[in-house]
Amino acid sequence: MKKATIQLETLTCPSCVQKVENAVKSLDGVDKESVRVLFNASKVKFSYDEEKVSTEDVIKAITALGYEVL
Repeated sequence: MKKATIQLETLTCPSCVQKVENAVKSLDGVDKESVRVLFNASKVKFSYDEEKVSTEDVIKAITALGYEVL
């Protein structure tokens, strides 16, 4: 398992956190227990199996929700 941190645009509400968290957790290969969305820092931290999913896949899932990845 590899670990990654992705910086997002400023999150404005708790429901944003939940949407991003659910999108990342839904990806096959992401360790669902490791997913943390940090509201104040606007970051997503997670562990993943690089043979099943890439950070690019996670970024696509987040941007599909309308959130900008920095």
